[in-house]
Amino acid sequence: MAVGYSQEIKDLLEFKYIEYNKRSFIDFDPISIPYEFSKKEDIEIVSFLISTISWGNRKSIINSGKKLIKILGDSPYDFIMNYDEKKIKKINFVHRTFNSVDLIFFLKSIQNIYKNCGGLESVFSKYKNEEFIFKNINNFRNIFFSIPHPLRTQKHISNPNKNSACKRLNMFLRWMIRRDKNVDFGIWKNLNPSILSCPLDVHTANTARKLKLIDRKQNDIKALIELDNSLRKMDKNDPVKYDFALFGLGAFENF
Repeated sequence: MAVGYSQEIKDLLEFKYIEYNKRSFIDFDPISIPYEFSKKEDIEIVSFLISTISWGNRKSIINSGKKLIKILGDSPYDFIMNYDEKKIKKINFVHRTFNSVDLIFFLKSIQNIYKNCGGLESVFSKYKNEEFIFKNINNFRNIFFSIPHPLRTQKHISNPNKNSACKRLNMFLRWMIRRDKNVDFGIWKNLNPSILSCPLDVHTANTARKLKLIDRKQNDIKALIELDNSLRKMDKNDPVKYDFALFGLGAFENF
């Protein structure tokens, strides 16, 4: 049975958080790609795209991220806002099941969001007083697919209404919202970090189960809510800081 919280577990996770929440962590993580930019819009666009393709081993993700930046150039925001229809059709990109068809639609939808919906921060920030981030994810997803799109591309944006833990979207939101001087950008100010959910990957989930922070066997939204509630007992203002500890224990220490 999940214990949810104990001082011993909190002390362990606090110790490991300090160990892993360092700038040196960035060099081996997909977040290193958006760190090449300084403009807010460039950072959030690249972060969104990189988080979208963040499955598989990290070296492969970073290599694909670098290929993506070669396509988008020095200012991804300017590229997207001023792209030429003929030029964009010549894009050649593949990362696992995410291909050129998906990327082209992503760029078109991102353009629509910035031109007509106030930008990525705006569409993810509609609901400010919620306990969890899920309604904001749904709002974003509805807007993202509000223009004509290939049916195949829907699989690349997780849907919490279909029981998904939305790992990659939650990672992106952690990058944007969590106010941290070492790893996360914290450039979005409309939402409080307390609303964030932990990016639930295999390493994080397995470590959380061993620590009895969650009971559920599936890595779905119900397991995520269990974990979120446990982490909020340890730090209600910044619960996802423990993502570093849980991931590090599982990925690097075979906990």
